[in-house]
Amino acid sequence: MWWWEQAIELKERINWFEEFAEADAAVASKGEGEEFDIDLDAPETEKAAVAIQSQFRKFQKKKQQDPS
Repeated sequence: MWWWEQAIELKERINWFEEFAEADAAVASKGEGEEFDIDLDAPETEKAAVAIQSQFRKFQKKKQQDPS
């Protein structure tokens, strides 16, 4: 790839990130976004949290055993 092709690709990436940042700032300034109404005291929520934590612990343990 020639240097000018790399420069064009880099400029396109920078433009994409700038557009993304502008869109993100616009959403943040409007206060829009997803709001979650989760009952933290519900038994189903507790079961889900325990399941997620269990899977994460298994992942961490496997990650420590296989440091490749």
